[in-house]
Amino acid sequence: MDTIGSYQAKTHFSELLERVRNGEKIMITKHGVPVASLSPVAKETRDDISKVIAELKQFRKGKSLDGLDVKTLISEGRA
Repeated sequence: MDTIGSYQAKTHFSELLERVRNGEKIMITKHGVPVASLSPVAKETRDDISKVIAELKQFRKGKSLDGLDVKTLISEGRA
């Protein structure tokens, strides 16, 4: 695991995210004390999200809003 100070992390955040996206883990320190870590999202989590989306799409089949539209629900504070 690579370690980087908070100032460097702030100034090179986009680069760090790309490194994490490629599988690296990075520890962020402040005055030499670890305060956070960046690590890739587990593949299982991404698969779980896809599964939930598929289940929601299946659930909404055959359901209706009884003539209401989403814009109306939002304006009424119901969505």
